[in-house]
Amino acid sequence: MNFDYNETQSMIAESIKDFAEKNIRPYIMEWDESQIFPISLFKQLGEMGYMGVLVPEEYGGSGLGYHEYITVIEEISKVDPSIGLSVAAHNSLCTNHILTFGNEEQKKKWLPKLATAEYIGAWGLTEHNTGSDAGGMNTTAVKDGDHWIVNGAKNFITHAISGDIAVVIVRTGEKGDSKGMTAFVFEKGMKGFSAGKKENKLGMRASETAELVFDNCRVPDANRLGEVGQGFVQAMKILDGGRISIGALSLGIAKGAYNAALKYSKERHQFGQPISNFQGISFKLADMATEIEASELLLHKAAYLKQQHKPVTTSGAMAKMYASEACVKIANEAVQIHGGYGYTKDYPVEKFYRDSKLCTIGEGTTEIQKLVISRNLLKE
Repeated sequence: MNFDYNETQSMIAESIKDFAEKNIRPYIMEWDESQIFPISLFKQLGEMGYMGVLVPEEYGGSGLGYHEYITVIEEISKVDPSIGLSVAAHNSLCTNHILTFGNEEQKKKWLPKLATAEYIGAWGLTEHNTGSDAGGMNTTAVKDGDHWIVNGAKNFITHAISGDIAVVIVRTGEKGDSKGMTAFVFEKGMKGFSAGKKENKLGMRASETAELVFDNCRVPDANRLGEVGQGFVQAMKILDGGRISIGALSLGIAKGAYNAALKYSKERHQFGQPISNFQGISFKLADMATEIEASELLLHKAAYLKQQHKPVTTSGAMAKMYASEACVKIANEAVQIHGGYGYTKDYPVEKFYRDSKLCTIGEGTTEIQKLVISRNLLKE
């Protein structure tokens, strides 16, 4: 087992650090407070190859693996988790769904544009009344010749407004039937396909979240990904990889908050010495560092299994569950170490604190991860 960054990972880490300091850090609070989704930034990341990390070079991507992908998401999220979230959603959900389940014609049509961020991608599963119960979705597609007529709405969709294309899972069979859902690609400009309400969120505010609305939208059968009835099965496989993304996002938040707390604890003096000298603070730092280490090991184990095309459902759920819960605890302790200053927007930890909570909810709540893990354990 080699725990060092390989040459590619080291180059990626340095590249993103430089990019983030120049192009992200100066605008973090402006984007956060005004909920600005900086599309031009993602175009720049596309030019650098970070919007198509897992896409093979033949389709215009970087052709890298999951260890490198974790590095990309982690390093961006150390600076601004909301940008890390959007990069993750674009890569692991929309783009990866087409890469994994699209036919050759579909891959050639959409992947080069997604890999370069000429197109921003969205992915839709959740609805207003179906969060964890995705099988109960109400958005339906009815066959009409060479097209399908789609009606309904999706909720909490990253890039719903600014996205150029969206992979959406809709119901083509009976409600509650895991073989009754199908995935389609919808393109901006399709009649009857539009964005709805934008969410006003606690954190991750520079990552756009809104509704997708379908009003007698006609989507060509040529835009169907895989077989009719396979949409839910596809979505579960995509979420296996997506959980590694959220784990990487959580790891970046945890490291960002920890680094800020460590720095502050050395600079802040009370009773004639740095507060890091006090056991109450130093023990917090020890716990934070240990939980970061454990998160990282779980994540890279899941990435290894994914890279080797081995079953990753349990490991991915464990990594996501542990890293997301740890990042909330670490962000909370980082605020505590900063004291009153941690509650102000003059220091970065209040934003890490707000951003962290989504990680225990998005792409399957902590409770759903426990369900996934326990079911798999009981099968053994």
